[in-house]
Amino acid sequence: MGMFDFFAFASRTKYINRWALMRNTRYETLSEHSAEVAEISHALAVIGNEKLGKNYNAERAALLGLYHDLPEIITGDLPTPVKYYSEETKLAYKAVEKNASKQLLSMLPDYLRKDYESLFKKKNDDKELWRLVKSADKICAYLKCVEERNAGNREFCEAEKAISKTLSKLDCEEAKIFIEEFLPSYEKTIDQMKK
Repeated sequence: MGMFDFFAFASRTKYINRWALMRNTRYETLSEHSAEVAEISHALAVIGNEKLGKNYNAERAALLGLYHDLPEIITGDLPTPVKYYSEETKLAYKAVEKNASKQLLSMLPDYLRKDYESLFKKKNDDKELWRLVKSADKICAYLKCVEERNAGNREFCEAEKAISKTLSKLDCEEAKIFIEEFLPSYEKTIDQMKK
C-alpha cells in the first residue's frame, strides 16, 4: 500500500503566516484564517437559508471555506497588492494556484481524489457557495484589520478602509446581514461581550 502526503502537507497551514508585508501585533496563520472562513461561510449559508429562503448546503459551504486557500501551502500567501498588480500578474498567479491544486491532489489516492478535487475547482454546482466563501474571506480580512487596530496597530488602517469599501459593494445579501448583526461585536472587549 502506498503512502500519501496530502493530509500531512495540509497540516502545514499552521506554519504559513498571512499579511506578510504588514507589521502584525499577532500573526495570523493560514490555518486560523481557513477555520474562520469556514465558520463564517457556514454562518452565511445558514443566514441565507433561515432569513432569505435559500436552500444552501451549509456544511458544504464550511468545507469549501476550510479548503479555499489550501494551495497557498505551495504558493505561499502572496500579498494582495502583488497578486492583483496587473491583469497579467493576476492570470499568472491563477495558473500557479491551479498547478498547486493539481500537485496537492496528486498527493491523494485515486479513490479520494474526485471528492477533494471538487474543493479546489469552482464548479457551477457550487457557484453560489463559492460566492459565500469569497464574501466570508473578505469579512475575515476585515476582521483581521479590526483586531490589529484594536491592538493599537495603525499598520492595517488603510487596508481596513479598502476592505470596508469592498464589503459595501459585495453582491451578497447574506454578508450584509452578517455585517449588520455580528460585526459590531468584534469591536467589544471580552468583558463587554459577557454583559
